[in-house]
Amino acid sequence: MLARLSARLADVAQRVVPDPFVIALALTLVSFALGLLVMPEADPVALAAGWFERFSATTTWAFTTQMAVILIAGAVLASAPAVRGVLGRLADIPRSTRSAVALTAFVAMSAAFVNWGFGLVVGAVLAREIGVRARAAGRPLDYPLVGAAGYTGLMVWHGGLSGSAPLKVTEGTPATSLLPQGGPPIPVDESLFSGLNLGVTLGLLVFVPWLMSRMVNPEREVVPDGPRLVGDDARSEPPDGERHPMLGRLLGLAIVVLGALALSAQVSGDQSWYRALSLNVVILVLLMAGLALFGTPLRYGRAYLASVPEAGGILLQFPFYFGILGILQASGMVELLATRSADMARGLSTVGLPLGWCFDVVTFLSAGLVNLFVPSGGGQWAVQGTILAEAAGELELPLSRAVMALAYGDEWTNMLQPFWALALLGITGLKARDILGYTLTVMLASLVVYFGAFALL
Repeated sequence: MLARLSARLADVAQRVVPDPFVIALALTLVSFALGLLVMPEADPVALAAGWFERFSATTTWAFTTQMAVILIAGAVLASAPAVRGVLGRLADIPRSTRSAVALTAFVAMSAAFVNWGFGLVVGAVLAREIGVRARAAGRPLDYPLVGAAGYTGLMVWHGGLSGSAPLKVTEGTPATSLLPQGGPPIPVDESLFSGLNLGVTLGLLVFVPWLMSRMVNPEREVVPDGPRLVGDDARSEPPDGERHPMLGRLLGLAIVVLGALALSAQVSGDQSWYRALSLNVVILVLLMAGLALFGTPLRYGRAYLASVPEAGGILLQFPFYFGILGILQASGMVELLATRSADMARGLSTVGLPLGWCFDVVTFLSAGLVNLFVPSGGGQWAVQGTILAEAAGELELPLSRAVMALAYGDEWTNMLQPFWALALLGITGLKARDILGYTLTVMLASLVVYFGAFALL
């Protein structure tokens, strides 16, 4: 039954899902129209001004650059010889689609917990390597399903070490942390390392690979084909004509040591290492790890330049999504949705459901809806954070839990919003329509994990 359902959804997606950039432009117009319809007092000129204000804001381009660098640095790290060797050995293990999707999903999600860009590229590279081996052996494989498994890392990323909202609220000032004025920073041991988040993450790590292994339909298994399944990626190959490699290694090592000293300076006194996590710290770790694994600056630099195209989708589409955020903010739709969270939670609790569980669910679903229009965890918190904090305060519920409920809603609908799949699609040679039917099945079924964790933890 599950295999038939996912196959039908995959067939529908094949027919109706457009290119991700087309989706971004269409959502811009849809959000503009909704602003006029839902909020009668909305002024078209004011909405257009709100769109441009967010589209052109310095914070938009700064955050876009952060996300692009994280993705590129993660892609380079995944292409390092040592990492690619591990992925190659892992790709040799599966002998069936069932084992391939379970392995790919587990590896992608584990890597994405460390860093979303690293996990996305690791999942993509592993899926492609499995496809390469299946083609070489003439072995049937549901390659799109394996590619979809490689995308499931985006189901756990926001509860991981590079989660935008949980990391943003660790920063000390309201302007950078996006916390309400006067609100204290929220340490990650109350969010990322809370019992709730560890329970959700472990639950997804077990449930999603098992679920995807049950989605295999033998009728969809064929010997994979395509240009991306021929040959190997040249990013990890040593550059020609490298002069003085030993000097290069010493220079790279010196920079890595400097980076390590800079990281150690972020941990002061009795502060735990994970309390120092921020987006910039994550970027520095990725850059230093990549430089260390490639050995010389020349090899790392060439690999980095080869990975730049992976971030093209972010650089092109992110400003448009921030523009949508401006429309939603100028129209008051997000504020309306968030301010009603407390009322909706109270309403659900009148039928005997716990108030905290109701607020978690309402926050989760509202964040999932907004993510379809604004696929940015940090961007969502920028708009919803203050209002959700006020709602949590009104209900006397912990703000740290509201942050994680928002994070889960954001990562949940990534399985329907193809924006973050752009890098994976480029690496695997698949189209968004090839994987979204499968990921939609995962999205719907995973509600049992999220809602169960809200009730139990």
